[in-house]
Amino acid sequence: MSSLQSAALSRVKPSATLAVTARARELKREGRDVIGLGAGEPDFDTPDNIKAAAIAAIQRGETKYTDVDGLPELKAAIVAKFARENALAYTPAQIHVAPGGKAVLFNALMATLSAGDEVIVPAPYWVSYPDMVLLAGGEPVEVVGLEADGFKLQPAVLEAAITPRTKWLILNSPSNPTGAAYTRAELEALAVVLRRHPQVWVMTDDMYEHLIYGDFEYTTFAQVAPDLYDRTLTVNGVSKAYAMTGWRIGYAGGPRPLIDLMRKVAGQTTSNPSSISQWAAVEALNGPQAFIAERGRAFEKRRDLVVSMLNQATGIRCPVPEGAFYVYPSIDGLIGKTTEGGVVIDSDETFTTELLNGEGVAVVQGSAFGLSPYFRISYATSEAVLEEGCRRIQRFCASLR
Repeated sequence: MSSLQSAALSRVKPSATLAVTARARELKREGRDVIGLGAGEPDFDTPDNIKAAAIAAIQRGETKYTDVDGLPELKAAIVAKFARENALAYTPAQIHVAPGGKAVLFNALMATLSAGDEVIVPAPYWVSYPDMVLLAGGEPVEVVGLEADGFKLQPAVLEAAITPRTKWLILNSPSNPTGAAYTRAELEALAVVLRRHPQVWVMTDDMYEHLIYGDFEYTTFAQVAPDLYDRTLTVNGVSKAYAMTGWRIGYAGGPRPLIDLMRKVAGQTTSNPSSISQWAAVEALNGPQAFIAERGRAFEKRRDLVVSMLNQATGIRCPVPEGAFYVYPSIDGLIGKTTEGGVVIDSDETFTTELLNGEGVAVVQGSAFGLSPYFRISYATSEAVLEEGCRRIQRFCASLR
């Protein structure tokens, strides 16, 4: 009997972050005391004004199909957001709205990649980038941003990775999983390289734009390199800043020919995002924004707590991230050590498995993000939970011999 699975799907791995979250839930259902630090989801609730806008939309009967890639009212709100916050001028015809940021990225890749086209994916990367490239028929080219360089792609490394087949560079700032964010000067240095290679487009994943700490000044690529605006897709969404993960609204601004192709993909796959979620997103983008900074200060306190406690754990080194709500600590000081049960910590995957088995703390192994030996913690949960989780990690590391 022939295989049921398609050749395209056979190239793809399941999402490691979703797998860790599912495993933590399963253990909790079995009665285990598990602290889940794997999910990239704010613990804050969606603000009441946004919920009220959704309820009002239902009561008005806004429950029909909308335009495939977004309501005119939502596109207008996105155009205003890009102008207000990023100094980027788009028209509504240059805006694409989809069911989540993941769908926006997927639509762009499906619309543009042919067999053998290459996409440069800087590691550590969000787990879905390489697999989406593979599903779309392209080839991910993984290049590493070393811890010594703040986990950020260096211009010389980018230059060396570009070939005549390179179609896209994906840039995620602040980064999932490291929290690293590119400065204006760092983006300008990458732009110098990209100007030499007119076939390369830039896809910026700005989903964590509003989660920036200290005096770091956020900029996005098209803002820094306006001459490359015509080959940049600026991707964002309401999931993280507005605590709307389950509402599933992502969006992008880009050149009209690309947006037209993305609409064609959406028209034969998801069609429009939920009409109710779109009206909620209109209110999110147009309504009060002050709560974002307040929640940002709470995230910054959590970051400082987690970094401090992890750096007190034997064998762990935890850099301080500029943004997002993740840390990406190194465990190179623990490789080769043995658990009380006799298991040798030979990789970050073994470390995360034994940490979950021994102490009931769920984190994601660095190998899932393309750089080992590290692991990712999401600190999008309460300080009490983070303190207990970090105490357990300290205890686990201290028990290794």
